Amino acid sequence: MTESVLSERYESWRKLVLNRPERLNALDTEMHRALRSALDEAEADPACRAVLLSGAGRGFCAGQDLADTAALADLEATIATYYNPLIRKIRALPMPVVCAVNGIAAGAGANIALACDIVLAARSAKFIQAFVKIGLVPDSGGTFLLPRLIGEARARALAMLGEPVSAEQAEAWGMIWKCVDDEKLSSEAEALAAHLARQPTAAIALMKRAFAAGARNELDAQLALECDLQAEAGRTADYAEGVRAFLEKRAPRFSGGRA
Repeated sequence: MTESVLSERYESWRKLVLNRPERLNALDTEMHRALRSALDEAEADPACRAVLLSGAGRGFCAGQDLADTAALADLEATIATYYNPLIRKIRALPMPVVCAVNGIAAGAGANIALACDIVLAARSAKFIQAFVKIGLVPDSGGTFLLPRLIGEARARALAMLGEPVSAEQAEAWGMIWKCVDDEKLSSEAEALAAHLARQPTAAIALMKRAFAAGARNELDAQLALECDLQAEAGRTADYAEGVRAFLEKRAPRFSGGRA
């Protein structure tokens, strides 16, 4: 049986590939379990300092596989058991998560991509909040992420109309980090993941915690949290190395580690 998620190990990062290209990488129960397992393994590996998520074939992910009748029979259970934990896992993973979107990212597939820390998309890629087309509401964090990324007016329109957003438009709106030529997507995404894996990843993990809290905190609470996290970052070996390298006028050699 073909693996529904491929995990490729590099020196200090991992590439996870959704691998049901004949279904545009639509999510079924097996893929959910395989992806969660791959993310757990990446987190448990002390040598892994970044993750790249991508899709095989013509699309990144078409969302829920509508042929998976068992998952559709109880949407509440499916979301609570698989989708919500997946989004929480990506957002809380103590390392940067890069997403490379090729082709279609629809429904939950779009929102899984947007939950990642840095999103690159091929010029031919499209993001679609396809839920309305089958009488559903956006899930997988869509109603949380979209308004914060592109504003409430655009988020409401995309959810209610289900119109596709091109990669170029997504970049212009601030929905994603960057749109790149199709033939450069893989190399640029891999180079970015490798670059992030060489950075002070404990500090990046703390940044993720700060941004997550910033969505709900008042200013005073966020300032206090920044103070606490900065103190934690200041106790890492990477902070000491960064200061040393600055004073010695050389490039820092960060060792990584977890906050």
